Amino acid sequence: MDGAAESPMPPVTWRPRNIRVVAYGLAVLVLATMVALAVVLPEQFQVTDRFGLVLIGVVGVGVLHLLGRPRLVATERRVTVVNGIRTHVLEWAEIIDIRMPAGEPWPSMDLADGSTLAVMGIQSNDGERARADLAEFRELLHDHGEAEEPGGP
Repeated sequence: MDGAAESPMPPVTWRPRNIRVVAYGLAVLVLATMVALAVVLPEQFQVTDRFGLVLIGVVGVGVLHLLGRPRLVATERRVTVVNGIRTHVLEWAEIIDIRMPAGEPWPSMDLADGSTLAVMGIQSNDGERARADLAEFRELLHDHGEAEEPGGP
């Protein structure tokens, strides 16, 4: 028996590229601007005012992090979908299909319970890379088996 066939699949992670560059680039810019403003404020501004500016910058960084956080992780046993705020852990058998119709910002998973789940870890603004990532995940989905359609045999 081939030893490679028995070894578990290493985790595969897909992340959007463009939105991460924009989100984290803006985060650095926002925080640097707020710190610089806090330093150069006229003397009549109190320490609490300066602290407040930096705090607003930190909150802005947190919001931008939510935009840069999405990812899709596939392991041998499960799939983890991390969107802006929520994380969903799914067994392979729970996923019927993944699709990204033209014009949609990210793909959607059709789940065995009849619901759909947005997958923000692959984003159409990444162009050809997004299509390749979607095809790669779809191939893994077919390799790991799919759930049956609701109401099916």
